[in-house]
Amino acid sequence: MAHRNARLTVHGRKLLVDRVLSGRPVAHVVAEMGVSRPTGYKWVARYRAEGDAGLCDRPSRAHRIPHRTGTEVETQIIELRRARKLGPARIGPLLDMPASTVHAVLTRHGLSRLAWMDRPTDTVIRRYERDRPGELVHVDVKKLGRLRDGGGWKVHGRDSLVHRRARSGPRVGFDYVHAAIDDHTRIAYAEIHPDEKAGTCAGFLRRAAAALAEHGIDRIERVMTDNAMAYRRSAAWHDALAELGASARFTRRYRPQTNGKAERFNRTMLEEWAYQRPFTSNTDRAQALPGWLHTYNHHRGHTALGGLPPISRVNNPPGHYN
Repeated sequence: MAHRNARLTVHGRKLLVDRVLSGRPVAHVVAEMGVSRPTGYKWVARYRAEGDAGLCDRPSRAHRIPHRTGTEVETQIIELRRARKLGPARIGPLLDMPASTVHAVLTRHGLSRLAWMDRPTDTVIRRYERDRPGELVHVDVKKLGRLRDGGGWKVHGRDSLVHRRARSGPRVGFDYVHAAIDDHTRIAYAEIHPDEKAGTCAGFLRRAAAALAEHGIDRIERVMTDNAMAYRRSAAWHDALAELGASARFTRRYRPQTNGKAERFNRTMLEEWAYQRPFTSNTDRAQALPGWLHTYNHHRGHTALGGLPPISRVNNPPGHYN
């Protein structure tokens, strides 16, 4: 594959060499092909020295980097990052180095963002991923305040009479958004329920499995949840798992990062659905969820999938988009 800005592909370079070796002047051939004379002489010389292999791109990386940060200094930077959770702007003065150099070192070692680290253990948790669809499904519940008819403060304003009366009036309670996300494909399914009891969770799991099957994920092998009693000790939940032929997995206690894909999906769901616009009623907001889920699964680009939507990974070979 040629470099992105190269004027000639490997095929074009071979064509240039063939024309020169047939007896034509280099100056005439490069004029026809829109490149310079030094470029033409370069590819002819490489072909004569290495054959067809000489027409392929070479790595742009320098053979030597005399001023690269030493191993001992890099070790100090990593230790400060892990032990004290300091950023480049604070590590730099401690080691008498530019912050940009510190950032380059942290990036090289996958530590450039604290969000990629489990803070209590210093373990890098960035971008773990299962190899195939259905190998692991993350399940979580997001508690979301219900909306009064006519909308909340986002519609009327925080200083409005409607909002002040609502604050002193009866509570409207909460919705519980149950969500399931396939680890490999990021295909997601969600439902809104009035509670997070064991029976509700078990029913949701069965319907989530059916919804994932419609997207091409025929079997769920493992289901990861937090340590809520509805998941850990509920007979209804374990019966649902047994029906699906799946085993239970639980997050480490006090480590929500273990279920990071579900936590990140919840944040995306709130930003792009629940808080995306002022809704005039709870029903209005609920009716918008299925449409948003379709957009998320079929049209919305996902950064972890190279900008492609989750549906693009279904039935593709493992690692095809990695």
